[in-house]
Amino acid sequence: MDAPIHYAKGGDVNIAYQVTGDGPFDLVLVPGFVSHLDNDWDHPASAHLLERLSAFARLIRFDKRGTGLSDRSVGLPDLETRMDDVRAVMDAAGSESAALFGYSEGGPMSMLFAATYPQRVRALVLYGTYAKRMDPDQDYPWCETWEQRQNYAEAVEREWGVEADMTRMVPGADESLARWWMARARASASPAAARALVLMNSQIDVRNVLASIQPKTLVLHRRGDRDSKLEEGRYVAEHIPDAKFVELPGEAHVPWWDPDDIVDEVEEFLTGVRPTRLENRVLATALFTDIVDSTGRAQALGDHAWAELLSRHHELVRREIEQYAGEEIDTAGDGFFALFDGPARAVRCAVGIRNAVRSLGLEIRAGIHTGEVERPSGEAPRGIAVHVAARVAAQAGAGEILVTSTTSDLVAGSGLEFSDRGEIELKGVGRRRLYATRL
Repeated sequence: MDAPIHYAKGGDVNIAYQVTGDGPFDLVLVPGFVSHLDNDWDHPASAHLLERLSAFARLIRFDKRGTGLSDRSVGLPDLETRMDDVRAVMDAAGSESAALFGYSEGGPMSMLFAATYPQRVRALVLYGTYAKRMDPDQDYPWCETWEQRQNYAEAVEREWGVEADMTRMVPGADESLARWWMARARASASPAAARALVLMNSQIDVRNVLASIQPKTLVLHRRGDRDSKLEEGRYVAEHIPDAKFVELPGEAHVPWWDPDDIVDEVEEFLTGVRPTRLENRVLATALFTDIVDSTGRAQALGDHAWAELLSRHHELVRREIEQYAGEEIDTAGDGFFALFDGPARAVRCAVGIRNAVRSLGLEIRAGIHTGEVERPSGEAPRGIAVHVAARVAAQAGAGEILVTSTTSDLVAGSGLEFSDRGEIELKGVGRRRLYATRL
């Protein structure tokens, strides 16, 4: 995503925030445990959540103080201080009133803000959240003991670079998400900071705030949530006046894993219109190619000879795309954009194109990425996967075919071999590990 990162001042602390979308109202996404404004665009599932929210609202996101791109060395701020950061971000973004969407730890922050500043909150949405975090009692028996929270904090610190609490937050995650999760965790906080955050969040108890929340409220909770129990979501909804509670299937605690059922409810609650599911959202592999030094070749050959050469190039590229069952989406100058329903076919097509056009004395570069692509009727395919593939192609050298780790993982066992090119910063979409074909 190319939207710039801005900073708001929360006292003496710089709070990073980003605004995407231009909908008719503002929606502030209040993150859970940790977040990272850049890295949160790096996985298709997370990017899909953000794209859907940005489609019907002006989405304002921020990294809480001490995490992500915000100032890190800020001690251990209490809930009230972190709540004030929401106000600072809204002020900096020019938002007088907004809907708040708080998930996990972001829920209590959002509840406190909504009760304190009802005139600035048009609606409140809560997902996978809780009212109290430790020391169960008769009123709230579902939370853990202090000893359990301490043990959990120590495990988080010990496994931060290896597991980072993934099995509790996203049980059943695939390898692609696991790799992104680890990178996101490392970028968002250090192991010691993660432990401190767990212990700080353990002090949360907003039960006395719930009855004072005035804005209309939607509470969403997954049936098998392993981090906060379904009963905790019900408790929150029952104690906020006139709140609506929706039970969702699944186990994921985070909102960006299978997010469509969440966003469907949020969009209908905030806009009054139930969204129509896009049945044409598919997993696809995007391939981008272009000719290396095409401007220099065109100047050397002259317009007529270059046009003839370009026509022959196009014929060869189209032949390879057809042979590997791809779909030509767009041609811009000397570049091609094609989609494939299989990543191995996309890679082999790119190799075929490279080898074919060498007979014309041309070299191409190519970039490939696999991810979710939206295909609205009558419109060009879109989605973060398309942007990633284009950025990957821009990193390739003459004759080089680069693929993302997502694509390389998916073609394991196909006979294709790759060389690791390391993690590379791709403009607007964050860091990706890239691999070059050996064929």
